[in-house]
Amino acid sequence: MRIAVFGPGGIGGYLGGRLAQSGQEVAVVARGEHLEAIRQHGLRVDSINGDFVFNPSIATNEPAEIGPVDVVILGVKAWHVSEAAQAIRPMIGKETCVFPIQNGVEAHSQLAAVLGEAAVLVGIGGLVSFIEGPGHIRHTAAEPYVKFGEMDGQTSPRTERLLEAFVRAGVQAEIPLSIHAAL
Repeated sequence: MRIAVFGPGGIGGYLGGRLAQSGQEVAVVARGEHLEAIRQHGLRVDSINGDFVFNPSIATNEPAEIGPVDVVILGVKAWHVSEAAQAIRPMIGKETCVFPIQNGVEAHSQLAAVLGEAAVLVGIGGLVSFIEGPGHIRHTAAEPYVKFGEMDGQTSPRTERLLEAFVRAGVQAEIPLSIHAAL
């Protein structure tokens, strides 16, 4: 799969790194000193599950440089979701799904208002991690997990592929019977 992490912070950076370790092609959209550090040295992840360095296929602040992908993991803070929805448009293709992992329950609706429901998953993700410094994430507690599903509650080939990718990456992953109830 071709995956982009928009906002490779504590959760997005960790998930993107683990997916890349498992053989997925992962690009990142970051900014400022964090982006520069990732470009120069990769994204260093100190984790209770083993430290690693993640070298994305592309590290940029311009989503158009990445182009359409299979999955966009949206790792920005909740108050940036609407702005991010506009910015990620160049990465959205016919089969792309956007997987939001923000705290709260509104991200999928905000994304769907801009990108259309067909492009958006309902998502939940968790672990205890944070940006230690530019290009450096620290995962300090909790087993990483993700839960996601289509907006209409159905399982689809793309959610099955994403589930398989996360499982291969060693991340606890689930497509709940009702993603809306899980959210």
